[in-house]
Amino acid sequence: MSKSDVAALSMDTSLLARARQCFLAEADPAVQAEATGRFDRHAPRLLHWLTALYGRQPMFDAWLLSLCTTLGTLARARPPALRELDRERERDPDWFIHEKRVGYCAYVDRFGGDLNGVADRVDYLENLGVGYLHLLPFLRARSGDSDGGFAVASFEEVEPALGSMGDLERLAARLREARISLCADLVLNHVADQHPWALAATQGDQHYRSYFYLFSDRRVPNRYEQTVAQIFPQTAPGNFTHNDVLRSWVWTTFYPYQWDLNYAYPPVFASIASALLQLANRGVEIFRLDSAPFLWKRLGTSCTNLPEVHQILSALRAMVDLVAPGVLLKAEAIVASTDLLPYLGVGETLGSECHLAYHSGLMAASWTALSEGRTTLLRQLLDSTPPLPAHTGWMTYVRCHDDIVWGVLRSDVEAAGDDFTQRIGAAAAFLEGRRPGSFGHGVAFQSADGHAVHGTNGMASALVGLDSAGNAVALRRFALMYGLAFAVGTVPLLYMGDELAQPNNEADEDAALIALDSRWVQRPRLDLARLQQQLDPSTIAGKANAAIKALIAARHDPAFDPQASVETLACDNEALLAIRRGERFMAVFNFSDKPQSVDWSRLHAGDGWTTLLQTADDAGDDTGMLPAWAMVWRKKP
Repeated sequence: MSKSDVAALSMDTSLLARARQCFLAEADPAVQAEATGRFDRHAPRLLHWLTALYGRQPMFDAWLLSLCTTLGTLARARPPALRELDRERERDPDWFIHEKRVGYCAYVDRFGGDLNGVADRVDYLENLGVGYLHLLPFLRARSGDSDGGFAVASFEEVEPALGSMGDLERLAARLREARISLCADLVLNHVADQHPWALAATQGDQHYRSYFYLFSDRRVPNRYEQTVAQIFPQTAPGNFTHNDVLRSWVWTTFYPYQWDLNYAYPPVFASIASALLQLANRGVEIFRLDSAPFLWKRLGTSCTNLPEVHQILSALRAMVDLVAPGVLLKAEAIVASTDLLPYLGVGETLGSECHLAYHSGLMAASWTALSEGRTTLLRQLLDSTPPLPAHTGWMTYVRCHDDIVWGVLRSDVEAAGDDFTQRIGAAAAFLEGRRPGSFGHGVAFQSADGHAVHGTNGMASALVGLDSAGNAVALRRFALMYGLAFAVGTVPLLYMGDELAQPNNEADEDAALIALDSRWVQRPRLDLARLQQQLDPSTIAGKANAAIKALIAARHDPAFDPQASVETLACDNEALLAIRRGERFMAVFNFSDKPQSVDWSRLHAGDGWTTLLQTADDAGDDTGMLPAWAMVWRKKP
């Protein structure tokens, strides 16, 4: 080690010691030892990542010490019930894996009207078997267009129509009583143009101007545009918006009223960190880190998935481990499979980034398999999915509030030697009912060109044809899609209304929203009539509900090991997908419209194996035939 290395290490040690003093100042003697232990375990990581990001900036030491003082204050403000939860989860860092939780995702107003209405439906979630509730954006959004609430105008207020911070805390407490973890969105990449930071920048405050990317002319933006993709090419083309008051071009990756935050300016990180921990202290247990891949910009790149993104997320993780270790971080990284695993931590960030990540490639490949009647791409994607780092998991899903982002499959399709636009365009057309024989009733997203491939929208029931048919075959397609997500995922996610087979949203009150953004077709209000039918096996709602409950129950069987890796099994039939998870669980899925022969002995799932779940009366019999769109889960005692 050189003298300069020794000097740097000495300086870091000195800075760490001062940071320790700032964090522990005024700590309650009763928790002093606990706070000291957490600091000694996690603060070196925090200092490491913040130094990597900001260590060369003027006044870095003073900024870091101020941040540690704030973190200490937030740690002391953590309520006793949440401190106890922290201790419980520190003892079992795999708690979210061991408990085999199933997630449920909904908009507050669509599910319960407001936060108090959501609290009134906690019993419904308990009876369904949910252990994780993701409420889509409920913080105060900008007035007018708000991208479904993702244009946040305040991190410190709830949208008035949805309730108050007091209502949020009461809901979180009620959910904890039911052993349901509350997940909230933390929009990392941007804030609304009506956020106080943006308003201060507009008024000329130089400090807050530095929170954003502002350019006096188009020269630099034009250089960025050469390599940066467009997220909403139809409704919000380009990545920059001119602001007449600022007399500048503002970086706006998503919509013109969503201003990208400049994480190269240290106070931005400190402000977002504080917002996260304040919400954690109100009872939020899981944060969906929205738009995570976009947090760092560099000329000549796509400005996504850059190394600094992972440094930022690793710093946030270290901060959470230090102040609120009962909290989970979930990466909303809708990226190609090859770029996905780093969000769970690889290399230098191994075990120190997010706890969960969406397996968006699996979702898109599943819909491709259903449209093609063959599982080659799905198998290819599963085979190329690397093992998970310790203490992490995949969040798997069939549908969500967002579109099916087909672009996540581009590298996989091209690796298979296929033309992306041709192959995936055909899949999208099938799901959108634009091909002969299609059962899908989806809607194209962000494409005026019928041959282009961007995204597809629709409720799960609409995409599988259950909304119109309501027959046993369509129900099997519905169960097939959710069955795969439940079999592969660490935490499978159920989207509101799917458990009742709700169709696409065609409400008159939402017509204007749908015309502007077709994602609103999959954002209906909870159908109260169907809710009353949830236990009626003669109704579509009752049948779908029973199918979901059967999947939830099957996952709780001891044979199902959520920590075991998933491997595909050879069956020499493109229509079938066979997987094994651990030594005692396996499943076979038929993605075609015709019965397929299954050689159980070749799959080593014959003698001694019994049927855990099946979606057709004759799916698990000894004839070896798996009906169209049916699946079988088997277990070994």
